[in-house]
Amino acid sequence: MKLRQRDSDNAIRRGSVDIPPRSARADRGTGGGCAVSHRTLIVARMNPSDEQAVAQIFAESDAGELPHLVGVSRRELFAFHGLYFHLIEAEESINTPLANVREHPLFVDVNTKLEKYISAYDPETWRGPRDAMARGFYTWEAKPTG
Repeated sequence: MKLRQRDSDNAIRRGSVDIPPRSARADRGTGGGCAVSHRTLIVARMNPSDEQAVAQIFAESDAGELPHLVGVSRRELFAFHGLYFHLIEAEESINTPLANVREHPLFVDVNTKLEKYISAYDPETWRGPRDAMARGFYTWEAKPTG
């Protein structure tokens, strides 16, 4: 088995992880959904008892215009031993659109609500959202069959 380390030009674009998900190829041009080509994984801290409150905050936000303003096509939240993982999928990097909505009332509202539940993984080094974005370093994908 040959392991391949992903080069930074293909894997990392401004702190986000660019990984083609399992459905990206199947959905292109078939009308089967959004062709996702970019993923961003945010890592932070969260008390496990706050999962439902955080999910509700995102459910309310995702029902509105904010995901469209940023270009988000899918979001998944995960928790593991006091850690919070926020997987964002989009057709393109969300870094520029995210920077453009930082002062937007919808963005400010969701972040203000989340401050009660989500804290920086490393408060001493955290300066902004980029400091919470995981960096991808390996990808494997099955070869298409048939």
